[in-house]
Amino acid sequence: MDCFLYLGALGALVVLFLVWIKVKGLEYVIVHQRWIFVCVFLLPLSVVFDVYYYVRAWLIFKRCSAPKLHDQRVKDVQRQVREWRTDGAKTHMCTGRPGWLTVSLRVVRVEPLANMGQVTHLLNSIGWTLPVVPELDDLTVGGLVMGTGIESSSHIYGLFQHICVAFELVLADGSLVRCTEEENSDLFHAVPWSCGTLGFLVAAEIRIVPAKPWVKLRYEPVHGLDAVCRRFDEVSRDKNNTFVEGLQYSLDGAVIMTGTMEDHAEPDKINRIGLYFKPWFYKHVERYLKEDRSGVEYIPLRHYYHRHTRSIFWEMQDIIPFGNHPVFRWLLGWMVPPKISLLKLTQGETIRRLYEQHHVVQDMLVPMKHLKDSLTRFHQDIQVYPLWLCPFMLLPSRGMVHPRGPEKEELYVDIGAYGEPLVKHFQATASTRQLEKFVRDVHGFQMLYADVYMDREEFWEMFDGQLYHRLREELGCKDAFPEVYNKICKSARH
Repeated sequence: MDCFLYLGALGALVVLFLVWIKVKGLEYVIVHQRWIFVCVFLLPLSVVFDVYYYVRAWLIFKRCSAPKLHDQRVKDVQRQVREWRTDGAKTHMCTGRPGWLTVSLRVVRVEPLANMGQVTHLLNSIGWTLPVVPELDDLTVGGLVMGTGIESSSHIYGLFQHICVAFELVLADGSLVRCTEEENSDLFHAVPWSCGTLGFLVAAEIRIVPAKPWVKLRYEPVHGLDAVCRRFDEVSRDKNNTFVEGLQYSLDGAVIMTGTMEDHAEPDKINRIGLYFKPWFYKHVERYLKEDRSGVEYIPLRHYYHRHTRSIFWEMQDIIPFGNHPVFRWLLGWMVPPKISLLKLTQGETIRRLYEQHHVVQDMLVPMKHLKDSLTRFHQDIQVYPLWLCPFMLLPSRGMVHPRGPEKEELYVDIGAYGEPLVKHFQATASTRQLEKFVRDVHGFQMLYADVYMDREEFWEMFDGQLYHRLREELGCKDAFPEVYNKICKSARH
């Protein structure tokens, strides 16, 4: 426990130091030579934070694990909500709490702050995994439930919300409720995408499936937009593929990857892509397109799950332009990536404005049948490459996101654009609004973590708010929590 307290104090000192930097300056270095600041300061600091959170998680699991103290922590949340009501409900409430998990043979019961790194590390060690494991270690269960999550297995299992079988929430009146498909069913369907505006999530039960140690990954370069869309649709509908992913490097060129879990690997085809000195995954994949050759590799399961983590997909190329150079990877690659939270904390107002005007981070979810038109539109409006293509089955729901047609389920694709737009006419607000309109017109959805420029009417045209608004009225949420639109949309916050 002394180590835990020491690391906590160190973390507090680090935060104070960061505040001092923001007050005193270094803006020129942070803006014009950001890679120096990242390499000299943020990378070592990220290692310190990794050690801190590792020790913290170990202590939580060993000394105050969820089976012993979860009920008490839930009562503490209820008490705080009741005190808020007694004090006159003067402000909206928000979350800020720790968490961990317990496991059964069919589901894992998780507190909301448990992250993907913790969950997969524990589950994989005992031969299990989540059906959908979103990419980055620091993504929390609470964020993936209240927002959304997707991965290359989603063409089979759907979004992260679709592998959840139960939620436990503390409501605006301080009561604790459990909701499932059969019990409090309306609330169960309304929670995903609600961003914490219906209640405080205190636990989630998530399905687990058996895991195997290896992923056999097949790389297939495809040339021509029509061929890319046709082939991607074909492999996405094949349930024999455990994993499906595409990386689009230009309008007419992509690498499509399909994978299966395996018990054994061919020794001469093993690629431990997660090792710190290995090339960034998207650069490794690009070689198959440049050389116009197919290939097969065996990748350790956890390495596959976090294949884009070290390069934050391809965002690291803008932060440390030489980060994929072999010398950098061997010398400093073990510290990569820097914590995204630290990057945000130290960016300052100037960097924030520059990123907003000259940088795109968007995930648009569109029906597979509109993939060709969508890729063309992305190229015309923003022209950011690579693009991440991840298929998913959109399953029925009465909540904010569900198929619009008569089908019970529909195949969609997540188009992820992360980077600097190359079109000369790019303007953050106008270009994003144009893209948002296209997505609404094809009955698609925009992930709510990204910059959203829609007005209220446009937002509720994209999302189905009928059940959400009814429950906010019935559960007394209006005074307790902001509406989801006010919480995430730029136009509502200005």
